[in-house]
Amino acid sequence: MDNVVLIGKKPVMNYVVAVLTQLTSNDEVIIKARGKAINKAVDVAEMIRNRFIKDIKIKKIEIGTDKVKNPDGKEVNVSTIEIVLAK
Repeated sequence: MDNVVLIGKKPVMNYVVAVLTQLTSNDEVIIKARGKAINKAVDVAEMIRNRFIKDIKIKKIEIGTDKVKNPDGKEVNVSTIEIVLAK
């Protein structure tokens, strides 16, 4: 799990730098996000593809749903995405 970047609430460029750093030592990087962070994960992948490493490929995109308990103790569905970038 060394080559996984989890997307959260930080600015997009923080994650772009994290992915670029991972790509220096790995041929593949996995970008993972849940819920509202999914659009940020897509932005990160597209910024890397269009601005930084033109010949990088999107190897796989997986979408799904996780069941998570909210603060009220109720179980809710949260969307997930996993984007695999490969050199």
